[in-house]
Amino acid sequence: MNNSAQQLSLFELRLPKKPYHTDEFANGLAIARAQNAIKSRYIQANGPTHKYWLVFDVDKPNASLDWYDSGAPAPNIIATNRENGHAHLIYGLEVSIRTAPDGRSAPLRYAAAVESALREKLGADIGYAGLICKNPLNPHWQVSTWEPCLYNLDWLADYVDLSAYSGRRRLPDYGLGRNCNLFDYLSTWAYKAIRQGWPEYERWLEACLTRAEGYNKKTFKEPLPQSEIKATAKSVARWTHKNFSAAGFSEWQAKQGAKGGKVSKGGGRPSNSKLDKKELSKAIINLKAQSYSNRDIAQDLGISASTVSLYLKSKLE
Repeated sequence: MNNSAQQLSLFELRLPKKPYHTDEFANGLAIARAQNAIKSRYIQANGPTHKYWLVFDVDKPNASLDWYDSGAPAPNIIATNRENGHAHLIYGLEVSIRTAPDGRSAPLRYAAAVESALREKLGADIGYAGLICKNPLNPHWQVSTWEPCLYNLDWLADYVDLSAYSGRRRLPDYGLGRNCNLFDYLSTWAYKAIRQGWPEYERWLEACLTRAEGYNKKTFKEPLPQSEIKATAKSVARWTHKNFSAAGFSEWQAKQGAKGGKVSKGGGRPSNSKLDKKELSKAIINLKAQSYSNRDIAQDLGISASTVSLYLKSKLE
């Protein structure tokens, strides 16, 4: 099997079981089994929880070759509009990116930074939502294949400058940055909101989904699809419901009562976290893994920055 056949076969193999698809955007999107959906001109390349392909929309007359002049890595697959030369550049990943992380989003943040930097290098459209792409399995497009090997993020990162994203708390609100920012917004809210009544899991999941839908609608110019919102809400709801408990909160209250509500020794700021030490430690470590600063963690959890430092130091000892 030659390179072109291998690439296209892998693209088909990795399709969601029931992807969105269409021939004309004016007719809306339909959902069908993959073996039927591949007949359409446009198709959903990635599922709601994992991204196997990074797709970039390049609206230039010579998009199928412009990547070379830009110093970008060679795409695995390119699907080009025969009439105007505009193209979708498709990069295959050796290991998929989980877009709804469980508990920590550091890998997603790295992926989002690489994707954003590569989009900038390619001069690709930041308004491209990424849900569906030109279907390279459909003969309507001029299809070419280039790089025969699948990429890992470090390989792609060698071609781009990530300095602009180093230490940045919020990533651009497009592409994978939306997934990452939605996770950050929702988890920060959830750490506090779950303490308002310790609801049963189903009620808590519903509350997380409602909040996630609100963030998605109000924050992003190109909103995430509902399937990805649900996946992120489920991830955050499951993690917080498992790691934060009413029992832990009651224990914290008892300890605070015994102390007479004294302020913390860490810097004179009263602790409003309402979590016991074990839960607070989990929350701090989780946020630190997402590249939050100690000051940001302190603000989110209602404690002093020195308290954050003490918890992190104790984990290293």
